Amino acid sequence: MAATYKLSSMILPQLEADSHIVEVVGMFFFDDNVFSLRKGDPVGERLAKIAEEKNILLMACDQCALRRNLAEGEFSQCGTGEVKPKDVVNGVHVGCFPQLYTALSGNPPDQVITL
Repeated sequence: MAATYKLSSMILPQLEADSHIVEVVGMFFFDDNVFSLRKGDPVGERLAKIAEEKNILLMACDQCALRRNLAEGEFSQCGTGEVKPKDVVNGVHVGCFPQLYTALSGNPPDQVITL
């Protein structure tokens, strides 16, 4: 319930109200939590909007997205940056920690929290 409860009713409302206090630079999604990033999902659409407004990177685990038909590519490409997102909200990337760290290198986080 990390995405359906904690993210949608706790974290996301704080980001939307600009009361989260710390600067969120990225969110990384694993396992079934990648489903919240599907195109048309209410949580995903809210995330996409706030991510665009606040320049927050949204990234799903490439292997998790492939297993759930939310990415295109082969499992052998996981971790290479070659897997591409499919049927997800605007602005979502897929990758592994090497892609996450590279994408955030211009503004590295103080902490990494995964969903």
